[in-house]
Amino acid sequence: MSLLTQLKTLWNHLKGTAYSWPAIDLSLSGDRHFHLVGSIHMGTRDMSPLPPRLLKKMRQADALIVEADISGQETPFSDLPECPPLEARLSPEQYAHLATLSEEMGLSVAMFTHQPLWQIAMVLQATQAQKLGLRPDYGIDYQLLRDARAHEMPIIELEGANSQIELLNQLPDNGLMLLEDTLTHWHTNARLLQVMIGWWLEQAPTQGTVELPNTFSESLYDILMHQRNLAWRDALLALPAGRYVVAVGALHLYGEGNLPTLLK
Repeated sequence: MSLLTQLKTLWNHLKGTAYSWPAIDLSLSGDRHFHLVGSIHMGTRDMSPLPPRLLKKMRQADALIVEADISGQETPFSDLPECPPLEARLSPEQYAHLATLSEEMGLSVAMFTHQPLWQIAMVLQATQAQKLGLRPDYGIDYQLLRDARAHEMPIIELEGANSQIELLNQLPDNGLMLLEDTLTHWHTNARLLQVMIGWWLEQAPTQGTVELPNTFSESLYDILMHQRNLAWRDALLALPAGRYVVAVGALHLYGEGNLPTLLK
């Protein structure tokens, strides 16, 4: 499926909903109703507080469903195994690229010496987001979790942090694909973050398309997006009757094998 076709599919889902945030409403058999929210895991100050209409959706829901409950203080990276030195895992060209980018971000490449390659990619991505003014406590899922706890609302995890770490640990070559994609699409990823921020700070468009770049290779997209969407679909379809607010990464709402299409 071409990128243009993916974008048209996305906006066909979003247009006409009259929401000022990326969201899709789905009603399934068994009296199950889902408000799928395209979350961003880090946000800007202007993305808080959440839209009143979204908070009203929360008050009407029986539970909040998230990828993982990230409202705690514990870090999932505390017990990772130590890896061989970077020079033994990267080519000279890859190492030089990583060192240059790390320096641009104000990081020392030495801090990555024994870290898994996927973890290095995630640290780089988080640092890039912070340089763009994004913070974890303004992330959409974090704000929704905080609201749910304040109102003693049930919280359901689709995966949980430990399962996410397990998935990353199972990536081929210690997550080399993720690191390569991060380095290759560095500037493209920055534009993608800005596009997704715009979905929350501006009225969601009701017509036309927006240029949305792809920052995953096909094989990595299948592992981190499509396969997870399939697992989440099965989990959602197993839920009893009720109303649910479901917050997942915004990119899971579009593209080939997106979650809304799988649920339909």
